[in-house]
Amino acid sequence: MGAPRDQIIRTLIPARIDRLPWSRFHTRMVVALGVAWVLDGMEIAIAGAVGNVLRERETLGLTTVQVGFAASIYLIGEVVGALVFGRLSDRFGRRKLFIITLGLYLIANGITAFSFSYWWLLLFRFFAGVGIGGEYAAIHSAVDELIPARYRGRADLAISGTYWLGAMIGTASTYVLLNPDLLPVNLGWRLGLLIGPLLGLTVWGLRRHLPESPRWLVMHGKEREAELAVREIEDHVRESGGELPPVDESRALVVRPHGEVGYRDVLRVAFKQYPKRSILGATLMISQSFLYNAISFTYVLVLSQFYGVSPSDAALYLLAFAAGNLLGPIVLGPLFDIVGRKPMISSTYIVSGLLLAGTGWLFKEGLLTATTQTLLWSVIFFVASAAASSGYLTVSELFPLEIRALAIAVFFAIAQGFGALGPTIFGALIGEQQNPDPTRLFYGYLVAAAMMVIAGLVTILLGVKAERVSLEDLTPPLSAATK
Repeated sequence: MGAPRDQIIRTLIPARIDRLPWSRFHTRMVVALGVAWVLDGMEIAIAGAVGNVLRERETLGLTTVQVGFAASIYLIGEVVGALVFGRLSDRFGRRKLFIITLGLYLIANGITAFSFSYWWLLLFRFFAGVGIGGEYAAIHSAVDELIPARYRGRADLAISGTYWLGAMIGTASTYVLLNPDLLPVNLGWRLGLLIGPLLGLTVWGLRRHLPESPRWLVMHGKEREAELAVREIEDHVRESGGELPPVDESRALVVRPHGEVGYRDVLRVAFKQYPKRSILGATLMISQSFLYNAISFTYVLVLSQFYGVSPSDAALYLLAFAAGNLLGPIVLGPLFDIVGRKPMISSTYIVSGLLLAGTGWLFKEGLLTATTQTLLWSVIFFVASAAASSGYLTVSELFPLEIRALAIAVFFAIAQGFGALGPTIFGALIGEQQNPDPTRLFYGYLVAAAMMVIAGLVTILLGVKAERVSLEDLTPPLSAATK
């Protein structure tokens, strides 16, 4: 990437970033980049809410299985986007890619609102998913590389948790848009799909003013650009009234720019150099993906088929569910930096799995109402949301910088490959019958619960003490050279 193969760089840039206090720059960055999760949360909330509407003849007249597959095709698009744009993010930089991927999402989702047939809906839901999938890889990398080490856990979890802020916005909008007394049934769902692009446009300018990751720049031999970028960040901290602590010279890193890497490099590093970390990351990502995709995409169907809740009224239940998910990472997030990654990740996975199994049994026995089920699920996912967010944090901070975005993409793709099955499987378990059997769905809940508990146990065995530790100390870059 433009650097001589024998170039040696001695740099303090990672140490300079990690010693910074929190400032308005970090807050602005979190807002500008965290919108990716807000948009994804809106997408899935709106898709889940309109799924029942799309079964009506006045709209597209879909079956329950087709509704589930439309959800799955969005997730498949996320997998493709993560793999394609993850590699490009490692090659061309974080900043270029999180601008491009947002643009792709805005265009594709806007076109989806004008769907006139099932195949049109599937095609552009796929490309909207591609844009969001690319966002995950580029943004998780940028966030972890720009946030000081002592704040990394709570910031990463809070950003991932904003997914549920988007879910609340999407849910609140569908309460109005899907009310047939206010809007024609074939208009409201289309307007709902246009909310995401409108919100995305509002943060477009913020992203354009964010710097490239100085860590990425220096590892690619762009020493001068890296120095300018980190000075820009330090200037923002000073302008916010923050004091810059002295830099420990012993924290200097010596690197030899590595050059371009590909999927083969990821597989070699992940499964030969760090096999235990790979097992850990895959287990965490697969379990949370299956759980969330299965529940989120079919939540309105459950309320409708088992409790007779209308699509418009379902929005009120979804708001409570989303609120629990939003608060979990915010409230529990600091503990991942204070108590530690290993105890917090393992406990949140195990507790949420056990609670889901218990609630599933109450559901099977007919002991719940729409209200009590929603309250119990809000408690479960208060914990599970922090667990799911920590899965992304784990795969982001435990692999070398040069393949970080691609590693996130690979694990995300593996997880979504399993997660994409969730909506279709749970849609089939719910079925088309007028009096559906809750026992079938209970078995699905048990599978999801068991996966979460297993992930927690794997964390106890293979977890890494990563709290307040520099990324370069956790995992030496491929470019690291002997001093």
